Amino acid sequence: MSSLNFEQLKERSLKIRQRYHELELNHHGSEWTVEEDALAFLTDAGLVGRHVMSQQGRWPKENTEQELKHKIGESIWWLTILAERMNINIEEATEEFLSKTENLFEK
Repeated sequence: MSSLNFEQLKERSLKIRQRYHELELNHHGSEWTVEEDALAFLTDAGLVGRHVMSQQGRWPKENTEQELKHKIGESIWWLTILAERMNINIEEATEEFLSKTENLFEK
């Protein structure tokens, strides 16, 4: 499997999001708002927590590994979409976070 860079991540994520917007228009007559996207992300992030509990033997559930992997990928996708919709450069935001946090540990 080849590596995925931020530009590819954004491009592919936006194409998928556009397809979901089409479904939203068909089913609800309007696209989801940024707030609805954020709520969907939080729901998936909560499911990551539940699948982690299952993986660690603290919650009984089948097919945990595959679902956990999917939800982690989906959470990254949602963060990419949210950043784009709010005009935040995800690459810059990630770089700034990493640099700031690394600097805290170097002191």
